[in-house]
Amino acid sequence: MMQKVINPPQSEWPRLCQRAGKNYAELHKAVLPIIQDVKQNGDRALRKYVERFDKVWVDNFRVTEAEFAEAEKQVSEELKKAIKTAKYNIAKFHLEQKEAVKKIETTEGVICWRRSTPIAKVGLYIPSQSAPLFSTILMLGIPANMAGCEEIVLCSTPNRDGKLHPVILYTAHLLNIRHVFKCGGAQAIAAMAYGTETVPQVYKIFGPSNQYVTAAKQLVSEDGVAIDMTAGPSELLVLADDTANPVFVAADLLSQAEHGTDSQVMLATSSESLVHAVLQEIDQQLPLLPRQDIARQSLSKSTALVFANLQEAMAFSNEYAPEHLIIATANEEVLAEKVVNAGSVFLGNYSPESAGDYASGTNHTLPTEGFAKSFSGVSLDSFVKKITFQRLSPKGIRNLGPVIEIMAEAEGLHAHKNAVTVRLKALQS
Repeated sequence: MMQKVINPPQSEWPRLCQRAGKNYAELHKAVLPIIQDVKQNGDRALRKYVERFDKVWVDNFRVTEAEFAEAEKQVSEELKKAIKTAKYNIAKFHLEQKEAVKKIETTEGVICWRRSTPIAKVGLYIPSQSAPLFSTILMLGIPANMAGCEEIVLCSTPNRDGKLHPVILYTAHLLNIRHVFKCGGAQAIAAMAYGTETVPQVYKIFGPSNQYVTAAKQLVSEDGVAIDMTAGPSELLVLADDTANPVFVAADLLSQAEHGTDSQVMLATSSESLVHAVLQEIDQQLPLLPRQDIARQSLSKSTALVFANLQEAMAFSNEYAPEHLIIATANEEVLAEKVVNAGSVFLGNYSPESAGDYASGTNHTLPTEGFAKSFSGVSLDSFVKKITFQRLSPKGIRNLGPVIEIMAEAEGLHAHKNAVTVRLKALQS
């Protein structure tokens, strides 16, 4: 069960903000040989690790059209309808993130602008070992398509029959993602990073998962392959007061605790009576969950904190920098203005974190482990490069040229200066 801490001094906050994850240095040691093997030996190494870790022999990693067709028959019409509703909302939200090209005249005759161009080849890692997270396909595939990425590669862990869950294949097919492969774990990250005989190489890898996959993403990023972010075990902080419904708060905490044994949930409040009520509710709701054993282990690494006031609780939240933050207080809009470190924020008693996970429209691929202090969640911008352009007219080089000459000379870069000087002289002749 969650531990309870009353009025922790600020000196204790760093300890309380620690995640339950493993040391990445040790993880890197475990993962690096896998990455190097797949890089050097391609499909042969990939097949070896899929058999070792997933207990299945896969002859053909690529999902066939027949497998897509069979999967569609196995998904209920009710679920298909729900997925299409979520697809609409996610697309609507991300479409508004498109930026028009704006040409800015910084000096008379000097025009600068920026244009977004798609990353040509992207890889999507979709967790499916403990639960088929088809919602992540929507969160990554929709902005990838919208950005205009030419090739989208998707990897996910096969089951003991060597197949992917039907709803994963249905969702990928719905988004016209055809390069789908039956491999997961660190070996799948290596396959997308370097390419194999079967799996195409990509330029950037997206997707959350466990710490081994996160470690693999970190390692390939050191070798020149871009990644979306460090996204490890899921986490949630609920900031609440006496106006919060303890039934809702308990349900929200459990919704994240069931993700994995290394997930972490936190309750920050100014009300000790709320903590008591929430813990009682957790005791009531937990036995009813199919994944109660996972949630129970997660809760053992989680904490309920009582602060002197909500302002102090908010300060702790910014120090913790949660992946997900629910603010269920009487003045949630005021407190929301004070949020500076969080992946995604949910306001009010009727905004469960599950809404963002599935269908409200915001992206659920978010920074964890405190990286919300420096990283944003995935957005349309994650799938594009922003290239700057400039054009200087003869008037523009006359106006700005002397400034460039002075600055270049001050840095001792005389060839830089000369590139301007020759143009100015040509205009004088």
